[in-house]
Amino acid sequence: MSKPHQRIGSKSNTHVGREFELATKNYFITIGLELSKDIKIAIGVDEQKKEHAFDLGCEEEKILVECKSHKWTAPNDNVPSAKLTVWNEAMYYFHVSPSNYRKIFFVLRDYSNKRKETLAEYYIRTYGHLIPFEVEIWEFDETKKTAIQLPLNKRMQSDAAKPRR
Repeated sequence: MSKPHQRIGSKSNTHVGREFELATKNYFITIGLELSKDIKIAIGVDEQKKEHAFDLGCEEEKILVECKSHKWTAPNDNVPSAKLTVWNEAMYYFHVSPSNYRKIFFVLRDYSNKRKETLAEYYIRTYGHLIPFEVEIWEFDETKKTAIQLPLNKRMQSDAAKPRR
């Protein structure tokens, strides 16, 4: 039986994460990119650097990928605030990683009928100011095994930037 914090039907959150990384790796193979697991890159501010292992990547093609398979909180499609903090942390890792790398944030597509948007769209709308401009955000549809890159212009449409009526 799953614990309350685990996804229904999964052995553990770690297991869910590993399965999503594998699905991500397999997706990129279908579009011609061979990625390796746990790519270690020196990151940090100024001269002080420390190695960080990104979920997937490619040294030769200079690609870094962080994978997140988070969903809206059941049963009412509530915002998974603690999980989005992890997304913010990933944005920081991208921000302090070398600028010559392509940076891909690859997330599970989870649509909320209540909110009329996906979790990634919500993240871009509410946390767009924390997303480094060079980061690509991709949503993966696990049923269709397809992914789309979300438009960058949505970052500018945060609630704070919307005109008041």
